[in-house]
Amino acid sequence: MGFRGFSKNDFNAFQINGLDSRMEAIQERIQPKFKAIGEKLSDNLEDMTGHDMYVHIAQHARRTVNPPNDTWMAFCHNKRGYKKHPHFQIGLFDDHLFMWLAYIYELPDKQHFAETFLEHIDDIKETIPGDFVISQDHMKKDATALSDIDLEKALTRFKNVKKAEFLIGKHITPTDPVLKSGKAFINEAEETFQKLAPLYRISME
Repeated sequence: MGFRGFSKNDFNAFQINGLDSRMEAIQERIQPKFKAIGEKLSDNLEDMTGHDMYVHIAQHARRTVNPPNDTWMAFCHNKRGYKKHPHFQIGLFDDHLFMWLAYIYELPDKQHFAETFLEHIDDIKETIPGDFVISQDHMKKDATALSDIDLEKALTRFKNVKKAEFLIGKHITPTDPVLKSGKAFINEAEETFQKLAPLYRISME
């Protein structure tokens, strides 16, 4: 399918009760759009990062009762999986779309990544826009603007707390015009990941 953007109907999928019904909506409304986005963005992400990028679309296969509160796609240099590696994400909750460079708790060497970012903390502050947001838990909606967060404290927590995470990127509301056009959204995603790519490259060195 050609990607024409996201609609209110996509976000409304998370208002549907029941695992099977919500998963059916995610599979029919959102996952085809993720597939189309992956086809548009993968090559550019490879150019930005210097790594092959494989698309992973969340299947929520382990769920047996509770329906997912969000869904996402990931771009990762590892073909088999993404959770144990730095990766880029695009996904939806019911009230916003997120774009992340993500370092989540499954990383086997979180301390290494945290120490690398702490060493480059001034570079992060200088190169990443202040209105980009940071999350310390990918399962929660909460995020704090880079300009408002104690970055050293957040990275130290990421280093020392087993379940702590570090995700940096953007939130976009469902009514934002950039979501209504496939071309505008792809441009937005490319610009966002272009700004995050230096952090990815630092962490992969």
